[in-house]
This record gives sequence, C-alpha cells and structure tokens, in this order.
Amino acid sequence: MDKTQISERPLLGLFGSESAYRVLMYLENYDKGYASQIARTFGISLNQAQKQLMKFEEIGLLVSRKEGTTRTYYFKRSPISDALRVFLRSMLDRLPDATIETFFRQRRRPRRFGKQ
Repeated sequence: MDKTQISERPLLGLFGSESAYRVLMYLENYDKGYASQIARTFGISLNQAQKQLMKFEEIGLLVSRKEGTTRTYYFKRSPISDALRVFLRSMLDRLPDATIETFFRQRRRPRRFGKQ
C-alpha cells in the first residue's frame, strides 16, 4: 500500500515551534533521548532542546532519569501521551523518505568489531 506523504510545515505550526516538534518526533522514533543527542540530530541549539524537554516534563508529558551524567527523557505512560504517540507515529510513517533517512534512521549501536 502506498503511503500518503505529508509536509512537515503544518506539524511545525501545530506544535508551536520547530524544537518542540523535533523533540517529540525524536522521542517517538527512538523511545528515549537526551538533549545533546536531539540537538545534534536536528541542528538546533542545546538550549532549545533542553528547554523543550524540561517544559514537556514539567507538564507531565515526559519523565526523565539520570543515567550516569546524562539525563535521559521518555514519554510518561498516560492516556494523553499514549494518544499523542499514536498521532506522532502516524505522522512519522508519512514523512518523506529523505526526511526519514536524514533524521530518523541513525545507528544506535556501534558496528561489530572488524566489520568494514
């Protein structure tokens, strides 16, 4: 079945800022993340990513925990965040292939030793 591709522009407006949209889409795609990783992926400032993560945690959409020296964020289990995640997943499934390849298909673990 062909997927109907969408433009990101309406989504940017819906979430109020590019950084808010990017943070939520990143967390939906990878299930967890930390500010510097998100900022690096999308080329936004670390400060923007941190502010969005803290704002979403403050309103109860995200939870975080310290892993070593890094604060890692996750979606909080709730009816609202579950519904939001369904929406975000459906939007991820409709993004243009180039966008998916650029932002949402990063290697998450190191290559096997000796692999070229």
